[in-house]
Amino acid sequence: MSRSLFRGAGWALPALLALLALLVANPSFAQLTPQQLARLDADLTPLGAERAGNEDGTIPAWEGGIVTPPAGYQPGMHHPDPFADDEVLFTITGANAEQYRERLTAGHLAMLQTYDSYAMHVYPTRRSASAPQWVYDGTRRAAATARLEDGGNGVSGALQGVPFPIPENGLHVIWNHLMRFRGEAVSRRFAQAAPTRRGQYTLVEFEEDALILAWNRGISEDAVRNRILLFLQRVTAPARLAGGILLVHETMDQVSQPRGAWVYNPGQRRVRRAPNVAYDNPGTAADGMRTADQLDMFNGAVDRYDWELVGKREIYVPYNSYKLHSDRLRYRDILTPLHLNPDHLRYELHRVWVVDATLKDGARHLYKRRTFYVDEDSWQILAVDQYDNRDQLWRVSEGHVINYYEVPTIWTTLEVHTDLQAGRYLAYGLTNETSMYDYSVELTEAAFSPDALRREGVR
Repeated sequence: MSRSLFRGAGWALPALLALLALLVANPSFAQLTPQQLARLDADLTPLGAERAGNEDGTIPAWEGGIVTPPAGYQPGMHHPDPFADDEVLFTITGANAEQYRERLTAGHLAMLQTYDSYAMHVYPTRRSASAPQWVYDGTRRAAATARLEDGGNGVSGALQGVPFPIPENGLHVIWNHLMRFRGEAVSRRFAQAAPTRRGQYTLVEFEEDALILAWNRGISEDAVRNRILLFLQRVTAPARLAGGILLVHETMDQVSQPRGAWVYNPGQRRVRRAPNVAYDNPGTAADGMRTADQLDMFNGAVDRYDWELVGKREIYVPYNSYKLHSDRLRYRDILTPLHLNPDHLRYELHRVWVVDATLKDGARHLYKRRTFYVDEDSWQILAVDQYDNRDQLWRVSEGHVINYYEVPTIWTTLEVHTDLQAGRYLAYGLTNETSMYDYSVELTEAAFSPDALRREGVR
């Protein structure tokens, strides 16, 4: 900028420099220009991933993902594996892990070094992520208007679209995960297990309904009222836990408006507020193996961490986990001591955004630091490394994903949180022995009110 612009206006220079500094430092100013938006039809996919493959051909180009389900598939079925004929390219074990270090997360490297029985079977990379055209159209619209609010604690101008398909900072990437497309509504049944070191476990069974307001077509920001989704979770087994119900109104800016949470306790037969369903408070019936904000790999408020965008890496991550998803497996086939049975896991080389979250000075959380590995094709978190207050790697999380053809969308079929220090893990989302998710369910806001929770609880 020419100094001549400021001759005779020296009084304005400090103010202008301060404004420029604010624009650079403040991530709120992130709307994309027409030139940037044009990239979503050119070198980038409609959700912002690199359309091309990598240089050595181990990651192929994105060609639209799965747009046609495998022959014979009908909604309501467990999703058949479109890549069942793929063969393992190679297997990573503790003995050869150093050879692959550059393409391993710190968590996966630690698991390979800790457990002789753990292995990563690497398959050809299949860029199967896809979404409906209206999601792509909405993302293009949102990218021109979306902005961070309240210092990054919230987002505006991003309904029915991924807000930041060309991210400029770590908060953009995490908000893309929080607001990614998972359908408009879903009802599902599944189980959770936390095996002991010897592999013994008790199944906890759930029923969940979710109305994802931010992706309901036609809804306005006034009608959304700062809420991303409405969530109702019922515990159906074992008998000692059955009847408990959790209701959540998930807000965008949880600093200005904390999430609304209520629980129904069948022993007391009453509904009460549950402000502790947040941050590092224990997850429901998880035996202390995950925090509330580890559900869905990460959820909730972002205010306790500083979020650094490290960049993009090519990493071996769980992907296209149809074998793990299969209804031909029993839970006992999957749940083995110390970690999941590696024979049923599939890893592929994918490009991921890497975000480091470091606990702010004066903030409190069980995890001092967390490293997130976020799929460029879907904005789904695929892996997380969590460190304790001694800076020691503590827990390793994986999101084993598939494409739910009936939507379509990429989402987890199983979340796994492995505690390296305890020698245990939590498997959340087991569906092999249950019915499949229902994305056609019709849900209304009225079903997610505290009054509706009271009525349901006393039935």
